[in-house]
Amino acid sequence: MAEPTIASEQPQGADQRLIKGAKARASIARHAADVASVEGLNGVSIGRLATDLGISKSGIATLFGSKETLQLAAVKVAREVFIEQVVVPAMSEPRGMARLRALIEGWFAHVTDPVFPGGCFRVATLAEFDSRPGPVRDAIAEDQRDWLALLAKEIGRAQEQGHLGERGAEVIAFELEAVLNAANTARQLGNDQGLAMARRIVDDLLG
Repeated sequence: MAEPTIASEQPQGADQRLIKGAKARASIARHAADVASVEGLNGVSIGRLATDLGISKSGIATLFGSKETLQLAAVKVAREVFIEQVVVPAMSEPRGMARLRALIEGWFAHVTDPVFPGGCFRVATLAEFDSRPGPVRDAIAEDQRDWLALLAKEIGRAQEQGHLGERGAEVIAFELEAVLNAANTARQLGNDQGLAMARRIVDDLLG
């Protein structure tokens, strides 16, 4: 009887270690995203996070291996937060104009009441890595393409419903992106007038 008991306990112990490791990775990655939103992804390092979180460098290195892997984890967790807070709630709205407005409202909320200390993570990191080839830039660029593609898809559907005129959906998506990026900058600078102006521009773009 002892052997089956031991055999059953071993996977449980292994599972607990996996769960603990996954939780540690998630916590570290989220803090890395917080740091990156303020100081950029170059401000993310194993040493910095070890100091912030009271964890040994070797512990973080074991979980992530390198600074680049840590940066990629920060990009991933920031994308997940954005999807959870902005995209998922909008999916309950009907396709087209209603869903587009919900996406934009969610993004404005993400900008005006940010979950990251440095505001919108995407805005904070795009300019930093736009001219630095490599996996981190690729991950940021892919996330940006996916977001613009989602906006363009709902803009196209809204146009099929008779909204937003006949301009290219990609053009309107690009304009909305530019204005909301500017709104994030205005918010971070404490420029309430700029934030209100961004809101008016978006309202004009959406009609």
